[in-house]
Amino acid sequence: MKPKPTVYNPQREMFRVELTSLVDLSHPLVKLGGTINWAMFEEQLGRTFDGKTGAPGINTRLMVALHYLKYQHNLSDEAVVARWVENPYWQQFSGRQFFEHEMPIDPSSMTRWRKRLGEAGAEAMLKATIEAGVAMKVITSAQASHVNIDTTVQTKAIRYPTDARLYDRARERLVVHARKAGLSIKQSYERVGRHLVMKSGRYAHARQMKRAKACTRKLRTNLGRVIREIERQGSPAAITRLLTLCKRIHAQQRHDQAKVYSVHEPEVMCIAKGKAGKKYEFGQKVSVAVTSKGGWLLGAMCMPGNPYDGHTLQRQINQMDRLYIKKPAAQTVHVDMGYRGHDYQGDKTVIVDKRRRGETVKRIWRWMKRRAAVEPTIGHLKSDHRLERNQLRGTLGDSINALLSAAAMNFGKLLGFLRSEEHTSELQSHLNLV
Repeated sequence: MKPKPTVYNPQREMFRVELTSLVDLSHPLVKLGGTINWAMFEEQLGRTFDGKTGAPGINTRLMVALHYLKYQHNLSDEAVVARWVENPYWQQFSGRQFFEHEMPIDPSSMTRWRKRLGEAGAEAMLKATIEAGVAMKVITSAQASHVNIDTTVQTKAIRYPTDARLYDRARERLVVHARKAGLSIKQSYERVGRHLVMKSGRYAHARQMKRAKACTRKLRTNLGRVIREIERQGSPAAITRLLTLCKRIHAQQRHDQAKVYSVHEPEVMCIAKGKAGKKYEFGQKVSVAVTSKGGWLLGAMCMPGNPYDGHTLQRQINQMDRLYIKKPAAQTVHVDMGYRGHDYQGDKTVIVDKRRRGETVKRIWRWMKRRAAVEPTIGHLKSDHRLERNQLRGTLGDSINALLSAAAMNFGKLLGFLRSEEHTSELQSHLNLV
């Protein structure tokens, strides 16, 4: 069933303290809680609940607030729920009336709620921060008239893939699931595989590559034996998907396309962005749209399959149009040279960066040089808002994580604006008294 609506009780209680008597009502988090359109989330997620059967769902505002705070402070599900109990401002932001001394939910509920949220719900959370910025007159049409779009890699929380560990991990998973399905595996190669992986790593570290490759070949042979033994017994439907994945790992060669780099995250791609420190990154490509002035995120989208940057521009601009409703009279999009030959067809002007000014008008050249301002924004998304080492599972988790990371970036900027506004008003009142 749908979550029960929050009802404000005007009657005071003897043993419970109202949050309005604990918190400062001029605090930025309290002000921001009154600006966000919470009813939009109720409408968005209300369609996913059954109207009559089942227990009532968890309060929507509470879950949305917990996810804003989780990504804003770069916390795990367990940590954000634990800190919620200690912080009356977080409880007030979540729509609570009285101070609570117990955790409102089990942290595992956040995982299940994210599946219900989906990509559309996460996009609504980003849209809510943009609408709050427009309502507070922080995001203006002048800022949104020039937008920088760039791509980055959202790395996945997997260990660095090597052939030896990949063969051994595939064999290990296949043996466990086959035995659960009732099959008889005569030889699992558990101890042999563990020693071969250790020897392979040590030989490679000592630059004895022939010996390291011999260990890798032996691990591949062991995986093939387990696969054939399962096929002889008739693979059950429960392990068909895993068996197909292990056969792909066993058959893939060095220069193949669409290789598998992780058993539990087979969608992970190997992406090269030309970095000196990181030649290859393993995850999914993410496109972001950032205002040239102010650094507000107007869009963030996961692009599975490692497409060419220029072929992501149309989808990114379409998302930006969905999220930013208040259109300016004209809009210019600035991109780097990786977008040459892009696929955008629309009324916006797309300016591709170049190395030298040449005959470019000085006014336009200044905006082109502002394109590099998107890079520190991407850095903050990765280091502060969980875009690096994504912990959420599957391509759905990649999309949700990218959108919530962008929403947390805007959320923090809104709080920063409210703090500076509060400081300015205090300074002005002090000057008036003097």
